[in-house]
Amino acid sequence: MNTPDKSKQPGTAIVTGASAGIGLVYAKRLAARGYDLILVARRSDRLDILATELRERFGVRVTPIKADLSNLDQLDSLVGRIEADETLTFLVNNAGTSTLALVADTSFAAIEAMNDLNIRALVRLSRAVLTGFKARNHGVIVNIGSVLGFRSLPISTVYSATKAYVLMFTRGLQAELTGTKVVIQLVAPAATATDIWEISGVPLTALDPSTVMTVDDMVDAALAGLDMGETLTMPSVESPGSLIDSYDAAGLDLLSASQNSAPASRYAR
Repeated sequence: MNTPDKSKQPGTAIVTGASAGIGLVYAKRLAARGYDLILVARRSDRLDILATELRERFGVRVTPIKADLSNLDQLDSLVGRIEADETLTFLVNNAGTSTLALVADTSFAAIEAMNDLNIRALVRLSRAVLTGFKARNHGVIVNIGSVLGFRSLPISTVYSATKAYVLMFTRGLQAELTGTKVVIQLVAPAATATDIWEISGVPLTALDPSTVMTVDDMVDAALAGLDMGETLTMPSVESPGSLIDSYDAAGLDLLSASQNSAPASRYAR
């Protein structure tokens, strides 16, 4: 067992969607960094196994919480639990779901699940920790977005819309918190080998293997980006700086061009 130096204990990290995939690897990496953990997921059996492993390997406290964050009552319960927790220093908003299909072929239930989990839960949990983080002038929020938040495909309309919300919400928070020591990171992976693909209706086997990153590589790159001070980390993009700058500049130009009281000349009759 590797026992962290409690004199340098970095606090408590909460990770949603922690029973598998990206959330599970974040839990392991943060435990290795000495964080106590609150792990949230629907599958309590997996959470309990993971919690035992992390306690034994790293000597950290691990609290597993079974919760379906698309359920408003269960989300409210978790929000109430963490709002007053002054040990919290790190939040990974990872829980999410995806249905990849044309909107007309997607059930209302699937659409609502994406909106509830990908947007509502992320916003509520971010808001729950922000007051404490700002008061203590310390804390990290990592929001897991997607490259599909920048561009929608014919089968990703709703999913892309939810991740576009995550993109704008996260970058807005970053602007709000300029000058503080509260860090907000947006992680925008491309295809990553998690079970969300089976849930989405598009199996991993349908993808070109050369485009699919392992979960370990994705999380390690995201944490390296966080350590480097990146506010937007795109793990599979070699040189994102100029592309992100161009994207931001185009958005600012479009916003600036809209600041007129009269309709554009093409609408004149």
